[in-house]
Amino acid sequence: MKKVTVSSFARRKAAGENIVMCTAYDAPFAKFALAAGIDMMLVGDSVGTTVLGFDSTLPVTMEDMIRHTQAVRRGAPEAFLVADMPFMSYQSSLEEGIRNAGRLLKEAGADSVKLEGGAEYAELVSKMVLSGIPVMGHIGLMPQSVQVLGGYKVQGRGDAAVAKLIADAKALEAAGVFAIVLECVPEAAAAEVTQEVSVPTIGIGSGRHCSGQIQVLHDLLGLLDFKPKHAGRYAEIGELVQQALKNYCDDVKNGVFPADENIFTK
Repeated sequence: MKKVTVSSFARRKAAGENIVMCTAYDAPFAKFALAAGIDMMLVGDSVGTTVLGFDSTLPVTMEDMIRHTQAVRRGAPEAFLVADMPFMSYQSSLEEGIRNAGRLLKEAGADSVKLEGGAEYAELVSKMVLSGIPVMGHIGLMPQSVQVLGGYKVQGRGDAAVAKLIADAKALEAAGVFAIVLECVPEAAAAEVTQEVSVPTIGIGSGRHCSGQIQVLHDLLGLLDFKPKHAGRYAEIGELVQQALKNYCDDVKNGVFPADENIFTK
């Protein structure tokens, strides 16, 4: 498989080809996603809520992100991997942000990093890109800022809010991002942002007119009880897993497992 590069995504947008992205947090599911034809994978700080049992992304650390990105890389060596910059890994200083982003490439094997924020982080993005670190932006609903936003709410409602989204997207584009995630933005606003920048927009809960879509793996596969409005549900694996484990419990309790084929006699 030919290795995907950041320049290929701009060409995809120009050609009108939709980009497919999903999250991945471990080697087995990364292997499945690669085989399915996913264009790029995000090792999201959503690992905090999907895998680690936290109620938000805020407790996720750099060490968490490095370990899970390494696992995804082992499962999908040829994939284009984006790794999230976790909360407080880049907000305190330019130097710390560049150093932590570099760790995700050098130690974890990511191809690029993603950070939340608009024009206020343009200088950091520019310095990262100049340092050789490809960056994906993220505006709209930003989970690391839910305490300030007052919860998980749709962003970009009203003319002023749309104008700010466009300004942030243009600032990030000028700083050198190769793509921008738009999260939970009204469809019309997302379409405006997409038209105003040359880099691809990747939507999650932002309608049909973005350059591509990203979904959380656990939402796609039915691995969590909660189903966001924007989530596509393509399987109910959680129910299958629970039933399989119940069958195993019953077989052990009833002496059915292990059976003859599971036993070593010599």
